[in-house]
Parts: sequence; structure tokens; C-alpha cells
Amino acid sequence: MSDRPATRIALVGATGLVGMSLIRLAVGRSDIRIVGIARREAALPPGARMEMLVAPAQGWGDAIAAARADVLVCALGTTWRKAGKDEAAFRAVDQDLVLACARAAKDCGVRQMIAISSVGADPFSKNFYLRVKGEVEQQLGKVGLARLDILRPGLLRGPREELRPAEQLGRLTSPLLDLFLHGKYAKYRSISSEVMARAIIGLTREKMAGRFVFENEAILRAASRAR
Repeated sequence: MSDRPATRIALVGATGLVGMSLIRLAVGRSDIRIVGIARREAALPPGARMEMLVAPAQGWGDAIAAARADVLVCALGTTWRKAGKDEAAFRAVDQDLVLACARAAKDCGVRQMIAISSVGADPFSKNFYLRVKGEVEQQLGKVGLARLDILRPGLLRGPREELRPAEQLGRLTSPLLDLFLHGKYAKYRSISSEVMARAIIGLTREKMAGRFVFENEAILRAASRAR
């Protein structure tokens, strides 16, 4: 695809929906090299040429350093149910671990972080999930990475190991609902995990420093740059 050196990506959340979509999309590409970081091993797609570093979460800082990455992609996220409906347990993953990975990346010279957040993220939201996402976005901006890209997707579509009832309903109805979301509501449209993966690859090519936020239409434009 290019004579330039491959962009090395440290991927945390490698076994999740967006992480696995990114791994599948990387198959056969010479412009990126993924180093996955996860708590457990995962079956990789045929043809995948990548490293997978398996370590407990407290060892991810060392794994990020070992990856020698140009870009950190953070596709971490748990659910309210998996967290036992406990606020501290939820924050431990979606806030504390995300920030720890960002700081580790900064310490070892990673130039860019691409973080998956959520549409509606707002540190002042009455919704706990959206409030945490908004707080994390603010805190990531203070870590000091040269470039921070925040992706705010609506409902994520794609193959999941475990599909929650609300997500099952959303996946079935989202194509119809998306037709009615225009103007300021377009950002709430659903989006596939494959498009998210393409957007991530497209954003790794950006060199300008700063903090950038991408919602639905901007994610689609970023995805178009991945070809």
C-alpha cells in the first residue's frame, strides 16, 4: 500500500467488538502493525500477522511500553451489568484503566491516542454512563499526548460474543430509526464496528497535534481515508 514504515498500533480492548473489527481489517495490510493487549487470549482471524500481549490489567503499562507503538487505540469498555451494577467497578475499567493506559502511552513516547467514547458523553449528564464518559474525555485531554482523537459512536452494530437484550432490539430497529435522524440528531445514528475500525486506521494518518472529537458523520469521513 505504501513504501513508508508501517504505523505501529497498541490496541487495548483487543477482544471487544471494535478491537476485533480492527484486527480483522488489518489482515493483508502493510501500512499498519497491531500489537494487541488483553487480559485473555483470543482467536485471531485467518491471515492475521500481529502480536498479542496477554497480561493482567495492572501490567498493561509495561505491555504498552513493549509494543513500541506510534498510536494507542483504546477500545476498552464494560457494561453496567458486567460491573455488577457497581459504580466503582464500572469506573475501574471505563475510567481508571483507560487513564492508566493513556498515561503509560505518554510516558513511553506514543504520539497519538484514539479513544472510543459514546455519543452524548457529558461530564454534567444525569446519566451515570454518559457522565463517566464525559469525565474521561476531559481527563484524557490533560494527559499531555500530542494528539488525542475521541470517537463518539451511537449504537455499535457488529458480531458480539454476548448480545444484551436492549442491543438486540436496537440492532433490529436501528436501520429504520436511522432514517429519521437528521440535522443535530444525525450523531445518534447507529454505526458498524467495521466502519469504526476503518475510521481508526484513517485517523492514524493524521499528524496535526491537538484534541479532536468525531461523531457519526465525522467518523464516516475518517473511515473514507482508510483505503
